[in-house]
Amino acid sequence: MTHSILSIQSWVAYGHVGNASAMFPLQRLGAEVWAINTVQFSNHTGYGAWRGQVFDAQLIRDCVEGIAERGALTRCNAILSGYMGSAAIGEAILDAAARVKAANPSAIWCCDPVIGDVDRGIYVRQGIPEFFRDHALPAAEIATPNQFELEWLTGGAIATLADAKRAIAALQARGPRRVLLTSLRIDDTPADAIEMLAGEGGGFWRVRMPLLPVSVNGAGDAIAALFLFHTLAGRGVAEALSASASSIHGVLAATAAAGAREIQTVAAQEEFVRPSQIFAPRWA
Repeated sequence: MTHSILSIQSWVAYGHVGNASAMFPLQRLGAEVWAINTVQFSNHTGYGAWRGQVFDAQLIRDCVEGIAERGALTRCNAILSGYMGSAAIGEAILDAAARVKAANPSAIWCCDPVIGDVDRGIYVRQGIPEFFRDHALPAAEIATPNQFELEWLTGGAIATLADAKRAIAALQARGPRRVLLTSLRIDDTPADAIEMLAGEGGGFWRVRMPLLPVSVNGAGDAIAALFLFHTLAGRGVAEALSASASSIHGVLAATAAAGAREIQTVAAQEEFVRPSQIFAPRWA
């Protein structure tokens, strides 16, 4: 079965973040992706300088309306969203998700609440974190925050596994039934490792991978896309966690080997289909 995904995220001409990171892995796995871009930048903002524009929310609404006029929303299986650019764009994405779900009640929304990270703090515009917390995530079925974002969204530090599980449960209580916590470092995480923790239905699974010597942007966008795809494919939360983590580790390993500043989405594309190393999840 071919899954059709409406992906509303940022776009860069050079490199791989937002839709430029999420779209190709989904296509490589066999999904049909309808991409709507919230911004068009020359490159991602991690370089410190870039050119381009943040699009008006009306452009998002117009594109969704055009897709609806083709009668296609009934065939849309999922919405994927990430970096929003402005709270007004968030409202347009919220409306898009509602329209898709009205046309296809089985459709799901995977919301990656892009707010910030441990190194940079909050890096999005004013009002966006609150929009994610109060409006977007309560309407989503899947959420994929990093550790900093989950701490902000739930109002508490995550230092232990118990903290992480409590934070995921608190987020689930607000809406998303399946949560993937990415880039997890807690008290028992080895210095040379990085972890992910996924939760659904009161159960939690943890996967640990080697920490690679890379500093790239866009990996989280790819992880959210992969986790959504494997969920649509009918995989349980543990299997979706393993498949997503294994693929992204393979891509990042190739990125480290190449000494690249940009994630090697195209060069390492086989990792999306057949990861070179499988990381098995553990019950947490």
